[in-house]
Amino acid sequence: MTKVRRQPVAISIPDRRDAALTLGPALLVFAFGFLSPLINLAIESLKEFTPGRVGSVENAAATVQNYYELANQAFASVLLTTFWIGGVAAIIGQLVAFPLAYFIVRRISPRMRTLTLGFLITLVLSSVLIKTYAIELTFGSVGILRPFLLTLGLSPNSREYINIVVIAGLVHSIIPVATLTLIGAMQSIDPRLLDAAQSLGAPGWKAHLSITLPLSFPALISSTLVSLTFAISAFVIPMVLGRGRVLFMSNVIYTRFSDIANYPSGAAISLVMLAAALAVVAVITFAQARRVSR
Repeated sequence: MTKVRRQPVAISIPDRRDAALTLGPALLVFAFGFLSPLINLAIESLKEFTPGRVGSVENAAATVQNYYELANQAFASVLLTTFWIGGVAAIIGQLVAFPLAYFIVRRISPRMRTLTLGFLITLVLSSVLIKTYAIELTFGSVGILRPFLLTLGLSPNSREYINIVVIAGLVHSIIPVATLTLIGAMQSIDPRLLDAAQSLGAPGWKAHLSITLPLSFPALISSTLVSLTFAISAFVIPMVLGRGRVLFMSNVIYTRFSDIANYPSGAAISLVMLAAALAVVAVITFAQARRVSR
């Protein structure tokens, strides 16, 4: 069988001009709003810091000492805490958001679906500080969930108790975002596929595992990445609920910039955190791409 070779499509000059006019403003905003601050962070992270000053010394010599200082157990512990608590919260968020999204799409009326979507959007746009203190009260001295954790043998002052409270705060903020992300995937799945599987004798749970879950898996990965990114970059939730014992990288960065005024160190930590987050996202994306290509 003879293969048909595709001829390259030439782009005319007017088309290129239209593309430049369309993408130009967006690229300028991206350059000044994203790339420029990153470049400034990279430059600041390579400057020497003098204690007692705000930021680096003018015309300071370039140094990589700010990165060497991060090669210690304390920094590694904070980085590990950020990712494992954020990862647990992201996974729990998907376990709640996935069936919730399916229920909204398949089990309620269109009018109730609209009201539910409005409620979820309201939760996303509401103040993080208000939601954080709501979790604090829920697990506090008069909270309704405090007796449950006490029956499990967890002391309110223990590290495990505080970790659970921080995870609960992150999950509370993740669920609306993850649900809204997964609703679109649920709407694109033809419900007749499930009906056909069940008419052939497959139980409902098996039909969902063999049809609904695989078809929505790419959206589930995207939702997990969005949730993880939100969780590891959270600032208010670990600061309020962590009680100073659970620190995220965002809290350490804030301390370096605000309390110590060590801008070079804060810039170095910010770039390391960004690189770690991008590495995790790249690994998950690459694994998903390989799974699809098989």
